[in-house]
Amino acid sequence: MMIDPFERAITYVRVSVTDRCDFRCVYCMAENMTFLPKKELLSLEELDRLCTAFVDLGVRKIRLTGGEPLVRRNIMTLFESLGRHLRSGGLEELTLTTNGSQLERYAEELFDYGVRRVNISLDTLDPAKFEAITRWGKYEKVMAGIAEAKQAGLHVKINAVALKGVNDAEFDRMIAWCGAEGFDLTLIETMPLGDIDGDRTEQYLPLSLVRARLARSWTLTDLPDRTGGPARYVRIEETGGRLGFITPMTHNFCESCNRVRVTCTGKMYMCLGQEDEADLCTPLRASEADERLKQAILEGIGRKPKGHDFVIDRRHNKPAVKRHMSVTGG
Repeated sequence: MMIDPFERAITYVRVSVTDRCDFRCVYCMAENMTFLPKKELLSLEELDRLCTAFVDLGVRKIRLTGGEPLVRRNIMTLFESLGRHLRSGGLEELTLTTNGSQLERYAEELFDYGVRRVNISLDTLDPAKFEAITRWGKYEKVMAGIAEAKQAGLHVKINAVALKGVNDAEFDRMIAWCGAEGFDLTLIETMPLGDIDGDRTEQYLPLSLVRARLARSWTLTDLPDRTGGPARYVRIEETGGRLGFITPMTHNFCESCNRVRVTCTGKMYMCLGQEDEADLCTPLRASEADERLKQAILEGIGRKPKGHDFVIDRRHNKPAVKRHMSVTGG
């Protein structure tokens, strides 16, 4: 088991398989993005070796992310290969975060390879607003993908970024819809990552205010549930569904952090909100054996900080971290 300097067991890794995405969400990236040359990305075989090294070191949950992971060519071969760790018991869960655009095509195959839960980013149930937020997204395609995921047997959690003046009047509707569909819903505060078009302070909506508003319409019961991530959950008594809050700004969730993130180029970030990184690509490619790779992972874990330093206010109208979320892995 990997233990960081603050006695936290690191059992969860999020691995980005691509920085590319078929959406251009306003809070995530600029519309005219410059993506990495494909030659700089780890191959699918290298990603498999990397994930396997983490499993050998005690990781129990792997989430594949992007960008949009399902736009990576031949990505299903990686899910298929990593499924062997589920069958052996070395891995408890293999999952992904997706925008849903490719789920109609891949949901059944994902289930076949051992995926049982999927996080789908969906910030609104209004088609016109959806296209404004995602810029390039097609609402009907995403909704068809969500329906296919449910049909395939995948447990669906909807992730919605809370955006002031954009979707803050929709949360009641989203709660009701998720309750009727049997989906969990998690609301996320926007985070100061990467240069985007526009003023980030105009988007920021504290979830402490959102929860107070929701409590006027719904009965919220705190739950002890943890799914390996930073969300704090309540049960919506009227629907029986779960509602999560991810609050990096109003409530620092770092004290229980059990995860690290690896980019599609093999950089490990021990904290989403810090710049320190560990190079895993060099040792990965230096030898067919994994000893140097595992040592690099352990050295990085030994530098994991206590927490992030996110700030959003008008005096700090710039990203706390220059890299985009799509680079780090969502």
